[in-house]
Amino acid sequence: MTRPIPLLGDTPLEYVQRIEHALDAGFAPTRIAGLAGELQQRSGRPSHRVRIAGLLIGEGAHDALGTLQAAAQAGGELTFSADITGALDLQKVVIHAFQAQELAGSPQRIAYEIELAESPPLPPPAEVSGFGGLDDFGLGDLGLDPGVLGDIADLAGEVAGAVDQALGAVEALGALANLAASGGLDFAGILEPLDGAGRSVGTIAQQFQQATRSLGGLFSS
Repeated sequence: MTRPIPLLGDTPLEYVQRIEHALDAGFAPTRIAGLAGELQQRSGRPSHRVRIAGLLIGEGAHDALGTLQAAAQAGGELTFSADITGALDLQKVVIHAFQAQELAGSPQRIAYEIELAESPPLPPPAEVSGFGGLDDFGLGDLGLDPGVLGDIADLAGEVAGAVDQALGAVEALGALANLAASGGLDFAGILEPLDGAGRSVGTIAQQFQQATRSLGGLFSS
């Protein structure tokens, strides 16, 4: 029974002498006081590595060598299949290193070594999730109707408008108080309580106005 020939891209590697698979599991040791041994933390698996040593023999040896050299120089992704990687989900590889050797007295016989590295596909592009990206924190399924959020935003806008009118009235009272203080009109101290109350109301109204506008912006965004 003949064994399948390793295939790199469209190039069959017929006379492979040695093929190795290596994998670094990606663990980083961390020492902890009082712990016998080291805590092993995995940050992520590095790429699979495949090392191949073989021969190119016959009249087409130099043509095959040129194909491998061109692929190594281009650095593009290639498919790869071999028995040793049959259990791996190895979709694409790149030629990480390439070496060839031709000896005198051995015509049409070229030795080569190739190191392949796994090149996995990129993850899908990030997408904006609902509720400001807070779905993962359990806030995406609160049962809030977008229409209700719009009504809240409208209500906040109406409250902000009412506060604007209140601030206008407070400013008018302040103007009368200033006029009385400058001697233009004498109200015999009638507006003094209103002036003090107006300042207090104005401060509270400004704070409330800022809060309602922030609330409206939150639900309308």
